Amino acid sequence: MAGMDETRRLWGHQEAANQADAVLREVYAALKAKGYNPISQLVGYILSGDPAYITAYQGARNLIRQVERDELLEELLRQYVSHLELDG
Repeated sequence: MAGMDETRRLWGHQEAANQADAVLREVYAALKAKGYNPISQLVGYILSGDPAYITAYQGARNLIRQVERDELLEELLRQYVSHLELDG
C-alpha cells in the first residue's frame, strides 16, 4: 500500500477506453439531437452520477450506465491531452 507521500498508479485498460469513447459519442449525439447542451449534461452526470442528466432518447441513459464514471472522465482527459499534444 502506498504511503501518503507516494504517488499512486491507476492502470487503465484499452478495452474500457474504447467502450467509453463509443458511449460518449453516442450519448453526445443523442443529447445534441434533443437540443441539450451535451457538455453541461455530461458534466452534471459525471459529477453527480444522476442519470436524469442524460436523455433516454436512443437509449442514451441506459448506454451511459454501462460505463463507470471514472472511465468516462479518463477518456475525456485522454482526448483532451491528445489534442494538446497535437497542437503543441
